[in-house]
Amino acid sequence: MSASKPSQPLNITTAALHRAALSGLSLPPDPQPTFPLAPPPASIPHSKLIPKTRFIVDGFKHADTNFSVSYFLSHFHSDHYTGLSSQWSKGIIYCSSITANLLHQILKIPRPFILPLPLSQPLIIDGAEVWLVDANHCPGAVEFLFKVPASCDGGAGSSGVVTYEKYVHTGDFRYCDEMKNESALSEFIGADAVFLDTTYCNPKFVFPSQEESIDYIVGVIERIGVENEGVAAKNVLFLVATYVIGKERILVEISRRCKRKIHVSGRKMAVLSALGFGENGVFTEDELESDVHVVGWNVLGETWPYFRPNFVKMKEIMSERGYSKVVGFVPTGWTYEVKRNKFAVRSKDSFEIHLVPYSEHSNYDELREFVKFLKPKRVIPTVGADVEKVDSKHALSMRKHFTGDVELEDDIKSSFPQQVSASSNLEDMKENNVEKSVKELRDCLPSWVTLCQMLDLLTASGGNVVEAVSNFYEHETEFHEQVLPSTSASFTSLGSSENQPPLPFESQNVKGINRSEDISFSQNFKLSSSVNIKKSGVSPGKRKRNLDSKTKKRTRADSTGNSSDLKQYRITKFFNKKMPVVSEDCKVEVESCNFNDDQSTLPVDDTKLYEEEVNQFVQIVSGGESLRSYATTILEKTKGDINMALDIYYNDKNGTTIDVNDSKRYMESECPSRVSSGDGDALLSENNKLETKSDIFSPALPKGNLSANYISLPPERYSPTEHACWRKGQPAPYIHIARTFDLVEEEKGKLKATSMLCNMFRSLLVLSPEDVLPTVYLCTNKIAPEHENLELNIGGSIVVAALEEACGTSRAKISNLYNSLGDLGDVAQLCRHTQTLLAPPSALTIQGVFSVLRKIRYAFPS
Repeated sequence: MSASKPSQPLNITTAALHRAALSGLSLPPDPQPTFPLAPPPASIPHSKLIPKTRFIVDGFKHADTNFSVSYFLSHFHSDHYTGLSSQWSKGIIYCSSITANLLHQILKIPRPFILPLPLSQPLIIDGAEVWLVDANHCPGAVEFLFKVPASCDGGAGSSGVVTYEKYVHTGDFRYCDEMKNESALSEFIGADAVFLDTTYCNPKFVFPSQEESIDYIVGVIERIGVENEGVAAKNVLFLVATYVIGKERILVEISRRCKRKIHVSGRKMAVLSALGFGENGVFTEDELESDVHVVGWNVLGETWPYFRPNFVKMKEIMSERGYSKVVGFVPTGWTYEVKRNKFAVRSKDSFEIHLVPYSEHSNYDELREFVKFLKPKRVIPTVGADVEKVDSKHALSMRKHFTGDVELEDDIKSSFPQQVSASSNLEDMKENNVEKSVKELRDCLPSWVTLCQMLDLLTASGGNVVEAVSNFYEHETEFHEQVLPSTSASFTSLGSSENQPPLPFESQNVKGINRSEDISFSQNFKLSSSVNIKKSGVSPGKRKRNLDSKTKKRTRADSTGNSSDLKQYRITKFFNKKMPVVSEDCKVEVESCNFNDDQSTLPVDDTKLYEEEVNQFVQIVSGGESLRSYATTILEKTKGDINMALDIYYNDKNGTTIDVNDSKRYMESECPSRVSSGDGDALLSENNKLETKSDIFSPALPKGNLSANYISLPPERYSPTEHACWRKGQPAPYIHIARTFDLVEEEKGKLKATSMLCNMFRSLLVLSPEDVLPTVYLCTNKIAPEHENLELNIGGSIVVAALEEACGTSRAKISNLYNSLGDLGDVAQLCRHTQTLLAPPSALTIQGVFSVLRKIRYAFPS
C-alpha cells in the first residue's frame, strides 16, 4: 500500500464504549438498545435523528438508552447541549477535541462519556462512516457527514454490493468558499439529505462577510481610539458584546491589528483557556491594561426581536471604570437592517452603539450557495418555529427557497420509515391512558374544544400530548370553525327565538356539544369508546370543507331569515339594556334578582363578614379610615366581590354608578337566562337620570371583574359604549388596559386573546379616540415611533430606587420579594397594598401614564 493512502479507519462500537464507561465509574448498567434497529421514540425530532441509524445530533434532552447510546454534539452552545449536565451517563458523546475540553471543564461531564474525534478523517461508528469538518462557526464547531448502509442489517443487493445513503448535518455553520476545497465534503455532493442551519433562511438576511464586519470594527477603534493616545487617563472605553463561546475571531483581530490587549472576566478567561487562547498574550483580566473590554451579550441592549439599547447600563460601566465616553459593538446578524446602512449606529450623549452584522451563521445567499454546491435530494431545516415536524408549515416554506437546487421528493416522510406510526401508537394505548391524556390535554386547550376534537388531536399525534397541543394552535381557526356549525344547529333545535344563542365556550348552555360540568369525563369518554381510533389522513380544515354544501346553503339562508340565528343578534342584542340608576344620595340602587341559591340573604353582621375584603379594598385605593363605611356598603351590595366593588368605586367617582345587579347577571351562573323588567322603553326620571328596563339574555361568564368579564365577551356581543368602564367625554382609565392584559395573559387561545384586544380598542375608538395612539404605544412597549429613536431606558435599578422612595421600604426587602415573586410589578403591588395615604389618589388614565413616561424620558435623557 502506498504511504500516501490513509490507514484503515478506526472502528468504534458505541455500546461497548458505554458499558466500559459505566463500569469504570462504578455506575449501574443502563438497558442497552435492542437489535435489530427498533423504531425511535416519537419524542425524538426528525431534525436531530440520522435516518437508518441510532445517531442523535444535538438532541440530548431526548436521550433514551433503550433506543440509543450514540450522541453527537456539533458545538458548545447551550441551545445545542441542552440536556447535558455533570450527571450525564446515557451514552457516548462524539464531538471535536475543543468541544470535548469544554464539556469536561465547564459542564464537568466525566471523560469516559466523551470521545473527541479528529477533523477530516473517516471513522466507522456502529457500522456507519462518519467525518467531521470545520463548520466556521465558533471554536470547536463541526459539521457531521454520515455514510450509512442502506439497510440496517447490512444486506447487499443483487450484485452483492452494499448501497449507502449519505447525510450532512451542518449544526450551526457559516458557509465560505474554502469549504468547496474540503475533500470529504466534496464526496457528499448529491447527498440524500442535508440537515441545514436555517437560522437566517430569509431573503432579508444578506448581511456582509465576516471580514467586512471585522474591518469596520477595527476602523472605528482606530479612528476614535486616537483620543486615548498620549494621555495618562484614557477617555474612551470600547465594549464588545460576545457570547460565552463565539466571536473570538473579532477579539483576536482587534488585538492583532490595533495593537491592544483585550480585557475579559475571570469566567471568560477560563473558557478562552479551554479554547487554547490562554497563553497567547491577547487577553488579560486586568482592566487597566486595555481600553477594549468584553461584556456579556445583553449588556449593551436586547437584540430580539429588534435592538433596544441599554444606555443606562453603559453609563454605569463608564462611571465604574472611570471613562468619559463609551463606544459599544454588538456583532450579530439579527441587527442587520436591509433598508438602512449595513452598519447602524445608536447614539446618545457620550454613548455610541455600533450594530455590526457579524454573524457566525450563514446568511441567505450563502445558504443557497451551499445547497447548490451539495445538490442534495432534500433539505431538512434544523432551525425554526416548528421544524421538529417533518411536514410542518414553517419547514415547508423554508424548503421552497431551495426548490431549484435540490431533487425534492413528493413525500419527505419516506426518508424516515423507522418513525413509529401515530395510529399504531394510539391503537396500543389502553383506555385509561387515553383518558389520562385527554384530561391532560383539556388543561392546555380553550374550553370550547370538544371531546371529539381532542381525540382527533391525540390520534394525529400518536398520543403525544405536547404535539397535540402544538397541532391545535397551528389550526386553531379551523377547529373553531368546526364547532360553530354544530353550535348553530344546537341553537336552532332549541326552538326559541327569544333566547340569545350561547357561544361555544359557554359550556353551561351547550351541554350537548362541549364539555359539561354535569357529565363526568368518564361518561363522555365511554360515549366515544366505540369509535375506532385510527390515524386520519384528512386535516381539520379539509374535514370542515367536506361538509355537505346543501347544509351550508341552508345555514346561510337561515342566518338571514331566522331570528334565532347567532348573527341576528349582532344588531339588536343590547338596545334595551338597563342603564344605571343613581339616587339622590349617590348610592347604588339594586333591582332584586331572584337567584336560585342559598346566599340570597346577607348575614346580619356584614362588617365582620367582609372585614378582610374591606381592608384589602382600602389598601388598594389607598384610602383612610373614613372610607371604610363606604367600602362596607359597596361590598355588601357586591357580596364581597372586590373587583366589582372597585369598578363601582372608580365609576362612582366619575359621576357614574354601575348597576350591581346587572353585573351579577353576568357573573352568577345560577341566574336565570331571562330577566324580565318591563316593556323595554327608556324613561327619563324626575332627576334627569336615564333608566332603561330591558328584556335581555344574560350569558353565564366566570366569576370575576365586571369590566374584565365584558372584555372577554365575543365581539358580536360586546358593546363598546355600554360595556366600557367609562363614558364618552371622560379620559380613558388605565385600568381598561391593565384588566385586558390580565385576561390576555391567562388566555390560552389566540382567537380569544385577539377578540379581547379587539374589544379593548373598539371602546377606545368610540369613547376616547385620542387615547388610541398612546394605547398602541403602551401595548408595544414604546413611547414614540421607531424613527424618533426614543427609548425609555428605565432599568431594574431605577425601578427599585423608585419603589424604595414611593413605598417607604428598603432595598433588602424589595430584593427578597423579587426573589420570591420574580417580577418587580408584583413587588410594587404588594408594597403598595401595605401602604396607607392621607387621601386616595386619583385614578390613572391612559393619557396620564403615557405622558408621564415621555416626561421621564425627556427629564432624564441619559
